[in-house]
Amino acid sequence: MLGISDNDLMALWVTFKLAAISTGILLVVCAPIAWWLAHTRWRGKVFIEALVTLPLVLPPTVLGFYLLILLGPHGWVGGTLESMGFNHLAFSFTGLVIGSMIYSLPFVMQPLTNAFAAAGGRVLEVAATLRASPLDRFFTVVAPLARRGFLTAAVLSFAHTLGEFGVIIMVGGNIPGQTQVASIAIYDHVEAMDYAAAHALALVLVVLSFSLLLSVYALNKKFKVVGVGT
Repeated sequence: MLGISDNDLMALWVTFKLAAISTGILLVVCAPIAWWLAHTRWRGKVFIEALVTLPLVLPPTVLGFYLLILLGPHGWVGGTLESMGFNHLAFSFTGLVIGSMIYSLPFVMQPLTNAFAAAGGRVLEVAATLRASPLDRFFTVVAPLARRGFLTAAVLSFAHTLGEFGVIIMVGGNIPGQTQVASIAIYDHVEAMDYAAAHALALVLVVLSFSLLLSVYALNKKFKVVGVGT
């Protein structure tokens, strides 16, 4: 397969698994927060907005460094887990998921917040007059109207995770089969002057990332043409 070794295939598998898990959890966790941000009138929401957007401008190594301290054996989370008889989360796949979720947070929050802001209004008032519960209104009215936001958030988060490096190397290290992702494997090939292997693996990520973005643009255009979405 394009000259890709078994170790590189394993790195791709870890990357795809990380992207899928972190994206799935982010969509579930961010949906209620994005709904609140889209409709609250609390003045202090700007603090929350700045906080969730911070990973977008913060250097990945800085974010990864503080996560390493937090999740490591002497950190608040890692130390607490060890005192309870569990392992700390530094240099583990679970630690990678946590780091990836925080790093990709803005790429999920922004599309969902924009979609929810556009999905409110008159249609929800009508649903309320029909005695639909808040949960029913969300799943039967808001979710279908905000599907473009969910799609964009999912694709951006997944594609963003494919290229993560700084956070991953700080939190997870470079353990083949466990925390070694494709971006780190590419770096290892470049260090070893094996440009052919680096090119083969990089090409997979380029093609996949472009295909994901192309798909989301095409689907968003289709939704817009048929009058579905926000």
